[in-house]
Amino acid sequence: MDDARVKVLVNHEEQYSLWPDFLDVPSGWKDTGVSGSKEECLAYVKEVWTDMRPLSLRKKMEESAPGA
Repeated sequence: MDDARVKVLVNHEEQYSLWPDFLDVPSGWKDTGVSGSKEECLAYVKEVWTDMRPLSLRKKMEESAPGA
């Protein structure tokens, strides 16, 4: 399975996941358009997912920050 193609998905909270390329995208997730080997996709996720906090938490923290 290590040579299986996967795709990178993202949900409404801007959290990323790898998904088998041959399966339909599950409800609540969007295809980022990035696919390839597991290693390639993990490298992409590592590059773009720099803040692992869910989007709703980031927004809440920004709202409660001093001077917001």
